[in-house]
Amino acid sequence: MRALIDYLRLARMYVGLNLRAQLEYRGAFVAQMAAMAVNDAVWVAFWSLFFSRFPVLHGWKVDDVITLWAVAAAGFGLAHAVCGNALVLATVIAEGQLDVWMLYPRALLPHLLLGRMSASACGDVIFGVAVYLAFVRPDAAHIALFAVLAAGVAVLIVGFDVLSASLGFYLGNSATLTDQWRFSMLTFATYPATLFRGAVKLVLFTAIPAAFINLFPVRALRSLSLADAALALVGALAVAAAGAAAFHIGLRRYQSGNLLTMRG
Repeated sequence: MRALIDYLRLARMYVGLNLRAQLEYRGAFVAQMAAMAVNDAVWVAFWSLFFSRFPVLHGWKVDDVITLWAVAAAGFGLAHAVCGNALVLATVIAEGQLDVWMLYPRALLPHLLLGRMSASACGDVIFGVAVYLAFVRPDAAHIALFAVLAAGVAVLIVGFDVLSASLGFYLGNSATLTDQWRFSMLTFATYPATLFRGAVKLVLFTAIPAAFINLFPVRALRSLSLADAALALVGALAVAAAGAAAFHIGLRRYQSGNLLTMRG
């Protein structure tokens, strides 16, 4: 528990430093956040128009889709606002840039992931929270559960980023494959889970763990189901554990890029 608290403090310090660095270029920071929020809003508008024509889709209503996009956007944004380096981890591995991160006294992976903030991800967080509050109008219990589930989605996203990027230890430069795998998961995660059947649904629980974003969190928030919330969190922790294991096993195959880098 003490180690967990120490790493939470480390995360808080990194977030503060990264945020101050982003605010050095305040205009660009705000523009990136706004652009991402507008991008998310376009998709929500699309689904709103769809449900205005077809009120029910395999048991889902417009509030369910808005909840899905709110949880997914908030979770994705939180993941990369805190652990921005997860987005470029495959390139870091392929180019042998892990050397400088190995010099830190603590575990390699937390320092590496926390070392950067994605400005556009902050727009995802703001959009996800705002759209859920504005359109679903939840009570206090739903808001609390939403916060927990969004944090769980963030853990899953970071874990999946690490898992997919760890292909670089085995395949060399896997940045393109990593991006395609990540985009596949995010694409499936933002569609209603009830659209998928059979083998595709099995894939959503395994190779592309989108079901822990587009199924259990929505069911949990629909009826305040603690069982579904627990399943979502267990799935997130399992993906995170798989990502950490793949990274540390693959690290034994890492080849240094012999780069000289200064970090201040």
